[in-house]
Amino acid sequence: MKKTWKKWVALGMTFSMMAGIAGCGNSKHAGSENTTEAAKKQEAAAPIKIATKPMTEQFILGEMLKLVIEDTTDYSVELTKGIGGGTNNIMPAMESGDFDLYPEYTSSGYIMVLKHDSDGISDEDMWKQLQKEYKDKYDMSWIGQYGFNNTYALIIREEAAKKYNLTKTSQLADVSDELVFGGNSDYIERKDGFHLLCDTYGLKFKDVKDIDIGLKYETLKKGDIDVSNGFTTDAQLSNDNVRVLEDDKHLQVNYFCSNVVRNDTLKSHPGLEEAIMKLDNSITDKEMASLNYKVEVEGKEDVQVAKDYLTEKGIIK
Repeated sequence: MKKTWKKWVALGMTFSMMAGIAGCGNSKHAGSENTTEAAKKQEAAAPIKIATKPMTEQFILGEMLKLVIEDTTDYSVELTKGIGGGTNNIMPAMESGDFDLYPEYTSSGYIMVLKHDSDGISDEDMWKQLQKEYKDKYDMSWIGQYGFNNTYALIIREEAAKKYNLTKTSQLADVSDELVFGGNSDYIERKDGFHLLCDTYGLKFKDVKDIDIGLKYETLKKGDIDVSNGFTTDAQLSNDNVRVLEDDKHLQVNYFCSNVVRNDTLKSHPGLEEAIMKLDNSITDKEMASLNYKVEVEGKEDVQVAKDYLTEKGIIK
């Protein structure tokens, strides 16, 4: 009987030791899982960093993105508005992870980033190519389209237009050497921008100045420049001080506004894509111009203009 008792005690101790070892093993595995899960939660809790180009339209879009993301999800947002140099400086910062998301235009990405020629490509094919190449080269996605097309318009001081009797871009060829052109760096450097304009219409300006995109109308008004690249959603196009020259050779391509987002940000922030898609097809050309007008001409705050618009549309509460 005594031997039997000792046998069971020894057997019990053996099982206890085995259980302890197994317990330690499970504890280690569980700890690893908990650590991984905690890391994921910490990553998801990190603020979503949004960048915009230095122009009113982008300021408004940045505020819209911030509002709709914070209204729809539990994520916080850090918004950096007005990155000088636009695409040229934002994309490298996107690649390095300094930013997670920014509003971009289809032809800007296709020509400036991917270095493609836009001649002959349809809007649908361009969109497909953007999705594929951004995923393969940068691990980024194009998410949604706002609905408006902000393409280029050539604008000139009304005083200069009257002096030389100009209504069409082709008429600039004979007098461009007497005029100063001012444009933002994106436009001056891109293949489908300033160089294509000059080649197509035979323009040779007296001087070319690099100016921030948000300052072009003020610079035109002061007379520091005579001609600039405007956009079809610019609020100031209704201003009597400037005139839009007809693109009589049909040079310009479409620039539909969308969002470029890092794929790792989409993965670590479930629901982010759905939040961004609430802005899909929500703004027409005319509506965007009106929003720009409220900020630039009426002096309203961009965040308030964005909030009022999204509330009226029922996109946020």
